[in-house]
Amino acid sequence: MSHGPAIVTLLSPNKLVFGIGCAQQFVDDLITAGRRRVFAICSPVTATLLRPLVADKPLDVTIFDDVQLEPTVAKFEETLASARKAKPDVIVGFGGGSPMDVAKLVAALYDGKQNVADTFGIGKLAGRSLPLICLPTTAGTGSEVSPNAILLDEAAELKKGVVSPFLVPDAAYVDPLLTLGVPAAVTAATGVDALTHCIEAYANKLAHPMIDPLALEGIRLISTNLRTAVADGQNVAARTAVALGSMYGGMCLGPVNTGAVHALAYPLGGEFHVAHGVSNSLLLPHVLKFNLPAAPKRYCQIAAALGVIETGSDHHVAELGLRKIESLSSDCGIPKSLRDFKIPHDAIPRLAKSAMTVTRLLDRNVREVTEADAIRIYEQAFSCPRFATPPSSSSPCSRRSNRTAPSTP
Repeated sequence: MSHGPAIVTLLSPNKLVFGIGCAQQFVDDLITAGRRRVFAICSPVTATLLRPLVADKPLDVTIFDDVQLEPTVAKFEETLASARKAKPDVIVGFGGGSPMDVAKLVAALYDGKQNVADTFGIGKLAGRSLPLICLPTTAGTGSEVSPNAILLDEAAELKKGVVSPFLVPDAAYVDPLLTLGVPAAVTAATGVDALTHCIEAYANKLAHPMIDPLALEGIRLISTNLRTAVADGQNVAARTAVALGSMYGGMCLGPVNTGAVHALAYPLGGEFHVAHGVSNSLLLPHVLKFNLPAAPKRYCQIAAALGVIETGSDHHVAELGLRKIESLSSDCGIPKSLRDFKIPHDAIPRLAKSAMTVTRLLDRNVREVTEADAIRIYEQAFSCPRFATPPSSSSPCSRRSNRTAPSTP
């Protein structure tokens, strides 16, 4: 007896708006819904984008603009305390993944019935206290459409996740115009993060035919347009394509999620504060090369979405795809070695030990990762030179130019 695909649940905001200029609709919808007391969580930079949107509107807006990279449990608690003083009737996450993740947890835990430490993991959140709206200003995390939120546990020096359907916002507005001012380095890092979401969701033990098209189209959009978005941040077509690809990647996170790349990236952010997208970029080619024997057909299809047109065995085409990924990160100016971030070699064993605790992601990886495997992957990421020799099938650090014109989604 044949069996069909496994049951999968795709959760998304009740209202999902995508398009140029849709941030203005967010304000209009707030007013129409009768929301008046708004607590908005953002960074100092994104606050400059938010204030003009809400100026001279019939809204009482409190802007908490102190959530930046890698928010900690302590920063979350500070934000939550400020929200309780403001007594809002809606929480808004406005910015990159960090402000949106904190906003999601503030909305959920506002009533004080649970502590955040008790919600780390999958399905441990009991509910959400306040309405929640998210607007991304980067194209990377996909947090605006995902059921995930990540905080840095400073005591454990590890990022920890809360995964719950209650973290999916009530509404999300993805306006590519909000990303036009993002610096090139941040555009590159967040773009590779989004690309990694799509790749790890497609080559995953829980990969599903309902999610596969989102992952493949996200790979195509991001890989085709990220170079242009990095080189010319005012290119609206490229920004729009990458924003759409990022949103698709976020939609993959709930039903499928990621794998060993993210699991091994978390300790780099936790102990050494390497930006999340950069951590993914450092590890992506090495983890994928490790995974390749377990899913050559899947990685061949990923290579096709990346633009590889060569024929041959699945394994051969997949390896060409790995070179495309290497070339993309290199062209976007992302360093390729752990040494570029002054990470000492003797940190590798404890990084591997820490990564092995991220079982919620490692369990989904297409190939089992042991602690010894993790050490070897970190070793490769440590020794990989920033600028390598011309590509060869034996070198995971190879480079090949792949300059492509932007396309609209």
